[in-house]
Amino acid sequence: MRQRWAIRIFAIALFALIVIAGFGQAVFQLWNMLMPEIFGLPKIGFWQAVQLLGLSWILFGGWRGWGGGRAWRPEPWQMTPEQRQKFRRGMRQGCGFQPEPPQTEPGA
Repeated sequence: MRQRWAIRIFAIALFALIVIAGFGQAVFQLWNMLMPEIFGLPKIGFWQAVQLLGLSWILFGGWRGWGGGRAWRPEPWQMTPEQRQKFRRGMRQGCGFQPEPPQTEPGA
């Protein structure tokens, strides 16, 4: 059983290393092809590209794709049917459409 866990941990670590190396290489190549020419920035090395990739994950995305980050986000906001109808009326009036005639309740 321990051997299975050791193999699984090794496989996950190897996969993570390959992913980091691949994305790092992509950032390295794209930066050195585009940024010096477009913005006049200096070229960077591979490890600087990996660090830049890590910084961008922290600042702009976190680990959203790997199951994290959902707990702090609120549920989507939903309007009640009355709020939705009021919103639609306001949009129609604001966009130049004629407002809908008031609806009467059945039996009234």
